[in-house]
Amino acid sequence: MANIKEIQTRINSVKDTMKITNAMYMIASSKVKQAKKKLTDTEPYFYGMQGEIARILRHVPELEHSHFDAREDIPPDERKIGSIVVTADKGLAGAYNHNIIKLEEELLKQPGIHKLFIVGELGRHYFSKRDVEIASQFQYTVQKPTMHRARNISSVILEQFQAGELDEVYILYTRMENSMLVEAEKVKLLPLERESFNPGTLPLNMYREEIVFYPSAKSVMDIIVPHYVSGMIYGCLVEAYASEHNARMTAMKSATDSAESIIKELSIQYNRARQAAITQEITEVCSGANAQKRKK
Repeated sequence: MANIKEIQTRINSVKDTMKITNAMYMIASSKVKQAKKKLTDTEPYFYGMQGEIARILRHVPELEHSHFDAREDIPPDERKIGSIVVTADKGLAGAYNHNIIKLEEELLKQPGIHKLFIVGELGRHYFSKRDVEIASQFQYTVQKPTMHRARNISSVILEQFQAGELDEVYILYTRMENSMLVEAEKVKLLPLERESFNPGTLPLNMYREEIVFYPSAKSVMDIIVPHYVSGMIYGCLVEAYASEHNARMTAMKSATDSAESIIKELSIQYNRARQAAITQEITEVCSGANAQKRKK
């Protein structure tokens, strides 16, 4: 059994660690609330953009647009695939980063010429050791996502897609199902797919408004699509930010609970060791007293 001093040192060490994990839990909890509010505030804008694209496609179903070009004539092995990978800047968040990295590695196994656009320091460090092209101009942090940052990312992606440097673009991020469950997800950003906007066929008894596109439906689409892509990216960044801190909050809560359990076990060991030491001292005193009596 360890002596009293060793056990006391371990208890103090675990207590210091528990203070850190508990503080990180409180910080992560606060950041999750902020991120959720951001997401709630921006969702109407995103769904509004989605609805407008659906209206245009509904009224002009024959519209041809470059952002909907699937480039089916390019064979799978020659298709240039871009991936926006959203990881954290640091660890201590359970399996959060592992799940995203695993999802991207599955995508890298598919045919095509892959290029990564990584948001988050941890992902950059990991994939820099892999034999895959990484966009060097992407040095974005995942902390405090902003619409300005999302527009910067979308402008690079859209420019390369229009120039033919990319044929497909995906964003990989972590979506928070609820406070207990987060899930890594892959979403296709470009080319846009008509089915995802569900233009469909309107019922005969539904009101059909008249819309005038100025100067043309294509020009309106040219303006709306970049805003839509920016909104998609911003929503994913905020969702990933909330998921990261939710995962960190859960991990730190688990670490704090484990620290409390260890302290309880060490306290029992400490009490036993102290009791054994006291018993030994009493035994030694009694033995000494008896020895003195025998001498007399």
